[in-house]
Parts: sequence; C-alpha cells; structure tokens
Amino acid sequence: MSQKTGGPDNSFETRLQAARRKQGLDATPKPDLAVQGGLGGSPWSIGMRVGIELVSALVVAVAIGYGLDRLFHTTPILTVVFVPLGGAAGIINLWRVFVPKDSGSGRK
Repeated sequence: MSQKTGGPDNSFETRLQAARRKQGLDATPKPDLAVQGGLGGSPWSIGMRVGIELVSALVVAVAIGYGLDRLFHTTPILTVVFVPLGGAAGIINLWRVFVPKDSGSGRK
C-alpha cells in the first residue's frame, strides 16, 4: 500500500477547500445583525418588532399577575405589581435592540 505523495494539489486541505468552494460553503459570511445592533430590514419590520416586544411583555406580565391573583385568591394586587414590571421588561428589550454594541471595549 503505497500512497502517492504529490504536491499541494493532493493535500487534504486543498481538496477540502475545493469541495467547500464547489458546494458554495466558502463564501464570505454575512454580518450578524445581532452583533451590529439588531436593526435590519424595513422601517415597517422595525416598527412591528418594537410593538410586538412591548405588547408581548405586557401581556405576559398581566397573565402572570392575574394567574397569581387567582391562585392566592387576592384582589388584583399582583396584577397591579406585574404591569409595571412587564412595561420595564419591554423597555429593556427595546433598549437591547437599539443601543449599539461596542465590540472594541473589553466590557460585556
């Protein structure tokens, strides 16, 4: 069993690169929108995302508060407590989307 030792055309790395190019896997990767700040698309899509994130955070908070009120047989005290928490959660989610990420500094 003798293996043919050839030039760089016969190496595994070269064959792998050729196969990746043939399959289209060696193309330059598209920049990740989450790393760049998360904003991509038309103004309509950004507006829909903002609205959905705010409303969904509030709906989840109201559902949790209402469920806990029913579970503990309390007046709507917990619903009143969870509504501002849901609003704050929605605003924090939007803050994470709109504030640009600073990849140059060492902070996380």
